[in-house]
Amino acid sequence: MDDTTGRTPELAEQPRGAREIQDSRVLAALTHPLRRRLIDLLKVDGPATVGKLAERTEQAVGNVSHHLKVLAESGLIEEAPELARDRRERWWRLADRELSWTRADFDGDPVTEAVADAAGSILLERQVELVREWSVRRGGYGPDWRDGCSVATQAWLRLTPDEARELAADLHEVIQKWALRPVPEDGRERETVLAFAHSVPAKP
Repeated sequence: MDDTTGRTPELAEQPRGAREIQDSRVLAALTHPLRRRLIDLLKVDGPATVGKLAERTEQAVGNVSHHLKVLAESGLIEEAPELARDRRERWWRLADRELSWTRADFDGDPVTEAVADAAGSILLERQVELVREWSVRRGGYGPDWRDGCSVATQAWLRLTPDEARELAADLHEVIQKWALRPVPEDGRERETVLAFAHSVPAKP
């Protein structure tokens, strides 16, 4: 329950399903580290006010408000008026539960290619940043979390394009299995865990 409103974020409407981004103007909204983090916070913690998001990101309220406006104009987030106590209070939620895009959809135009590359770079930098943070913060977790709960694995494979697509689908399916499962209400304490995978053509 949010201590500033007496309302629970669970009372808000739930995000829609998966959305595949094919408009470079929408994808451009994700080409900023803070906007990427705001999306993550709304996904993990649910709807929030500007003040709460500013507190979590240690940013000025005005800066967070600006970036939320950019996300809203792109249809990536929307207001959750049912959570507000009055007309001055504004809550925000994700518009869609999952976001994805295919790099090939933006090929052929240098401008849209640059947008897609920037969005992919921001996402990768965020993923690497969180992995590095784990190595710094792991001492703050109990021994159960420090022993075998994180993984780093890789393999060099020789694949056809069809096999590479099959591998990508398999990796996606495993992560989605866990992402979409209902969280059990069994009284056990749970931490947020970032799981991500990449498989790309590369040379040793």
